[in-house]
Amino acid sequence: MKTFFRQSIALAIAVVAVSLSACKDPEVTEVRYLASATPTVELFHLDEESEVLSAVGGFLRGSAVTTYPNCTHKADGVRYMKLALDGEVFYSEEQNLVLTPREAVKEQQMWVRTPATIIGDRERSTIAGFADKNECLTIVDYDSLRHDGTVATYRVRLGDVEGYVYGKYLVFTPEEAAERYLADLYDPIHKAVKNSFGGGQAIGCDFYPVEKPSFEHNPMPHACYSLYLNSGTNVLKNIESYIALAKESKINTFVIDIKDNESPGYKADAMKEYSPTNYRRAGDKEALYRKVVARLHEEGFYVVGRITCFKDSYFVKDNPHCAITEKATGEPFKHNKAYWPSGFDRRVWEFNVALAKESVEKFGFNEINFDYVRFPDRMTKVEDVVDYHNRYGESKVQAIQRFVQYASDEIHKVGAYVSIDVFGESANPGYTTAYGQYWPAISNVADVISGMPYPDHFSNGYYGIQKPWNNPYKILYEWGRRVQDRQKVTPTPAVVRTWVQAYNVMRHVDRNGIAYDAENVEKEIRGLYAAGLTGGYITWLASSNIEKYRQQLGAFKQDYYADWSNPDFYYDPNTSHATDAEE
Repeated sequence: MKTFFRQSIALAIAVVAVSLSACKDPEVTEVRYLASATPTVELFHLDEESEVLSAVGGFLRGSAVTTYPNCTHKADGVRYMKLALDGEVFYSEEQNLVLTPREAVKEQQMWVRTPATIIGDRERSTIAGFADKNECLTIVDYDSLRHDGTVATYRVRLGDVEGYVYGKYLVFTPEEAAERYLADLYDPIHKAVKNSFGGGQAIGCDFYPVEKPSFEHNPMPHACYSLYLNSGTNVLKNIESYIALAKESKINTFVIDIKDNESPGYKADAMKEYSPTNYRRAGDKEALYRKVVARLHEEGFYVVGRITCFKDSYFVKDNPHCAITEKATGEPFKHNKAYWPSGFDRRVWEFNVALAKESVEKFGFNEINFDYVRFPDRMTKVEDVVDYHNRYGESKVQAIQRFVQYASDEIHKVGAYVSIDVFGESANPGYTTAYGQYWPAISNVADVISGMPYPDHFSNGYYGIQKPWNNPYKILYEWGRRVQDRQKVTPTPAVVRTWVQAYNVMRHVDRNGIAYDAENVEKEIRGLYAAGLTGGYITWLASSNIEKYRQQLGAFKQDYYADWSNPDFYYDPNTSHATDAEE
């Protein structure tokens, strides 16, 4: 690839009012580098007869050029130097030719286009602060240039905070920073979304496209057919039985708990630093984790590590100042039998990302799945009596999107993907959820979004379906259609890989509800694929009971993606009979 590009070849701009050329010793050359406060540097051709300079386009800064220091041209008080680049002769303003590649970046200020985390320590992903949209940052230094002349990461200063911000979130002018992505198209859509339950205005989220990674050494299956395993020793030590079961089917992925609320998997260094209680309560299972993930990789499985984020009683015990607290007492607020770190608190962000990165580096997880990426639900009646410690004045939907952005950026650096679990409700149109999950905002940033539309979580009559828990195909199909609508208003949508109910209908929902056997699990997945959600599934069975999985083996033997791709394939949800249409 050439080291430059031209923005406008025929830009014949006369630069000269008074000009003077000199070339005392044309044989003397020196390697210099193009430099600018923007990604490109304007170069010029010189007409020898008229001594008029003509602009010939922008060339990437940082490009090495051969200069002729003794061959210069002066016009309008500006000195230009002759240079050669890719076999052509040009002239450049002398101030844009520097002696070292490090001098190629000249910007002193940048403006924030997409709200971004300021990273303190890049190795440890610690958080120094936050840069909001339109803020002006002082540039202190930078790390490296990207292929298009932009900077990968800047060292910046904002007030008394100094740290690192990814260049992809910054722009060169305040006018660019104030713009919203395709505002005429997207803003009316998100402005129409109501904030009925206090989760925040959808329009407050960022919808600039996000480049999703594709790691050559870590390819993600086009459809992940996934079994969930909890972190119990009895489960992990039985990994050979799960492997044997999976090899009888189309299962190609395992999701394994790293940390659940009050159930940490192994004694991680991140736990020792951020949450000693999690560390003490974790099992001495590092060797077991290493063995399990290695065996799964040996057999060709894609392996995902699951971490619950903002529901963590042990973390709150160690960090009560990071919790959602009662205003009256200042004590951590207990909700749904657990204590919740505030989704606004950056220390809990750091902890979960540090744990994720450590797990990827120690064991080789292909992907990290974050669950409980939300604020507590059913809080409407107590909002006035709790303190979320909202340091940056964010809405809930903003905080959740920004956590996903931060987590994805940092985990991508260790070569793993990021998936985010969301309630099935977040696919509904018209409003942001009370707990801060707004589907388009999360999907735009994450690699994978995993809804949890368990049929027995839908109320009777939902989407017009009587007893949705007894109609798994219909309820998942109708839900999937709404997901597709949310994906369409997301500039860079994530892969949709959905959690499916693999447990029997809960007794408090329906004493006479059906058992979730192979037929009903298959109906769930067929419903998703019929709606066009082809990224795969994950079984939610908290016990990870292998006998239950064996009862459902028929559902796992199906290659749903291949069937969906086959125009002759027909599935009758009433009889659960799959066949080719020609039969």
